[in-house]
Amino acid sequence: MGGSSGKRLSERGAAVIRRGFDRYEHEFLNVTRRAKARFETRDWIGVQCDARDRLELYNGIITTVVADTRSALGEREGDIGVWTEMRAVYSSAILGHPAGEIAETFFNSVTRRIFATIGVNPAIEYVDYRFQRIPVAPQGRPFREYATRESTKAAVCRLLEDHAFAVAYEDLDRDAHLVAGAIARNWETGKAPLPFEYLEVLESVFYRRKGAYLVGRVRGGNRVMPLVLALVHAPGGIAVDAVLLTEDDVSVVFSFTRSYFQVDVVCPTDIIDFLRSLMPIKPIAELYNALGHNKHGKTEFYRHLYRHLGRTAERFEFAPGTRGMVMVVFAMPSYDVVFKVIRDSFSYPKQTTRDEVKRRYRLVFAHDRAGRLVDAQEFEGLTFSKDRFVNELLQELLETASHSVRLEGDKVVIAHLYTERRVRPLNLFLREVDDNAAQRAALDYGQAIRDLAATNIFPGDFLLKNFGVTRHGRVIFYDYDELSLLSGCRFREIPEAQHPEDELAEEPWFGVGAHDIFPEELIRFLPFAEGVRNAFLESHGCLFEPNFWLDLQQQNSAGEVLDIFPYRDERRLRRTRPR
Repeated sequence: MGGSSGKRLSERGAAVIRRGFDRYEHEFLNVTRRAKARFETRDWIGVQCDARDRLELYNGIITTVVADTRSALGEREGDIGVWTEMRAVYSSAILGHPAGEIAETFFNSVTRRIFATIGVNPAIEYVDYRFQRIPVAPQGRPFREYATRESTKAAVCRLLEDHAFAVAYEDLDRDAHLVAGAIARNWETGKAPLPFEYLEVLESVFYRRKGAYLVGRVRGGNRVMPLVLALVHAPGGIAVDAVLLTEDDVSVVFSFTRSYFQVDVVCPTDIIDFLRSLMPIKPIAELYNALGHNKHGKTEFYRHLYRHLGRTAERFEFAPGTRGMVMVVFAMPSYDVVFKVIRDSFSYPKQTTRDEVKRRYRLVFAHDRAGRLVDAQEFEGLTFSKDRFVNELLQELLETASHSVRLEGDKVVIAHLYTERRVRPLNLFLREVDDNAAQRAALDYGQAIRDLAATNIFPGDFLLKNFGVTRHGRVIFYDYDELSLLSGCRFREIPEAQHPEDELAEEPWFGVGAHDIFPEELIRFLPFAEGVRNAFLESHGCLFEPNFWLDLQQQNSAGEVLDIFPYRDERRLRRTRPR
């Protein structure tokens, strides 16, 4: 390797990457820690700007570190021996670091940029935490404990006071009373209604959009019940808006359809362990995403995927639903994820391009997803065994997505794809459920469109096959190839025909611009049964009127951030919302 000179080179390269990680962590936390002041001052536009700024940090810093590492290594930048030694030096440097797993992923990001790695190179990357770490002193518990022996209300008062803001609570006594009552009622409905003894609440506050969340649990004997208090900044001060006490309700708050939290966390694993006690079936990757560590979330997903492949002989097959004109979508029956590869070309009437599709996915990644857009993770350079694909799927990938998919011996190399959590396509769901469930889904489909519009998103394609139903019964949108900003659309009424024969003509009798939308035509996307259709029109008939869309355009352009909260109204303590 070059003896002592090679070792010095490895130390120099490892130091460059470590300094880069330190800079990333510092800037990440700086942006995150602005969230409290944004909440206190009701600076909702600032909240959105911070969310976008933080998402852009990683790639910007990695680009700089890659250039600096190449400069430090010179002509030996591609020397595997140097990089193997660099990883060992870096491992020693981050030993005991409270965010060590994030530091490892940062190192991997640098290597993959420099080597353009296909698959994984275990000689120079961190794979499944294979390196032994020296135990370090505990960082201290990330939560505070509040005994309820005096009274639950007193415990709630203390925890709210411990999470104080520059703005006073609107009515601390009232909210503590309401929260205590909700805890007691929900605890008594459990299978073992023994007295609860403690409230354990994370010290870090979770901020997103116009809300702040205190995340904790109620403990009594061997029983644990989730406890999340949703705080809002009301005109009269800070108030508890809702109490969430079930795994399902908390899981929706941490959903893969929502933007990442701003939460001040120094040791992510401590918080992840706590969150898993509340949501044991939530994938670890999604919990890291929720904390804003989406790059490490991808690492965790990748590791989980390949562990799953090692446990099953299942093969990839076409995902259930209508075949896409823009994407080839595939999945494994027992794995709760779909894989999406862009086709080389698109059939009529699709008029988009490959680059435009990627741009739309980047838009969704950085945008406020409002609980209605699936978080799509982008991957490059993945490899799978050829025998993992059913023949028909592999043939279609090679023939229609050759820009992304190729064969190398017995390996399928996928240069570019997206992964998304799998949901049931809405068109299939409606065929499988009774009228009541169909009506609930149809009404939530309408609400999903309205929530997207409130965040300046126009789906573009309203076909039911482009929407899905989550395990919690929420309708979400997952097909982004025609998605656009609402602000870029022109909403119009269809002009009256000048002559009777105009309405019978194949072509419209009026001019239509590239961005023109005629809301009254959207009704043709609703193949609901009569009763469901009538209920939909009663609740969401405004969607077919230009004024609905024009009003939202005006509100978005004025910088108004509309209320979209991740819990049902029945979980709220009061029925009026702050503005």
